[in-house]
Amino acid sequence: MRKGFTLVELLIVIIIVGILASVGISQYTKVIEKGRAAEARMILGNLRAAEVAEYNENGAYLASGSLSVGAPADCAQTTHYFSYSCAPANGTCTATRCGTGTGKPPGTATGYNKTLTIAGVWGGTAGY
Repeated sequence: MRKGFTLVELLIVIIIVGILASVGISQYTKVIEKGRAAEARMILGNLRAAEVAEYNENGAYLASGSLSVGAPADCAQTTHYFSYSCAPANGTCTATRCGTGTGKPPGTATGYNKTLTIAGVWGGTAGY
């Protein structure tokens, strides 16, 4: 009797490995995007703290450009995955995911946003 694998057995193994790889890659991209969204949560927390301090000191909220947090207002930069803005009317800050060709590489998800109100309530559109 000859030792080894038949062509059918090898094809079945290759198909199974291909299926596992496709599932693994899709999960990997989701995990990467969740890590990128952590940037938005951290900077939104910093913006909220700055807005609360500004309100306590001067009685009004400011636009994010007037706060010294270092949050980019547009996607023309290459250091962040999101652009940030704060509404002077109520202090709610928003992080919007940069699109293709702007900022850092967009990955799979673009255009969604995360919001953080002065009361500490998170919101936003679908994303990771």
